Amino acid sequence: MRYSEFWELVTDVFGPQMGRTLATDQVIGALEDRTCVQALAAGEDPKAVWRALCDAMQVPQSDRWAAPARREPRG
Repeated sequence: MRYSEFWELVTDVFGPQMGRTLATDQVIGALEDRTCVQALAAGEDPKAVWRALCDAMQVPQSDRWAAPARREPRG
C-alpha cells in the first residue's frame, strides 16, 4: 500500500476532518503507543498502520478496503 492509498482510505472511511484528526491525535497501542502519523514517519508499513487504526476504531472488515456507499443526505 502506498502512503497516498492510506490517506485515501482514511478520508473514505472516517471523513476528511475526522480522519486527519484520528491519524494525528489517536495514540494506538498496536503502533507502540504512537499515532498513525508518527508510525508512518518512523517507516512503518502503511498497510500495517491502516490495520492498526481500523482495529483500534473497530471498523468492520467489510468497510476497511473500499469506500462505504455514498448516501444522499436526507432532508
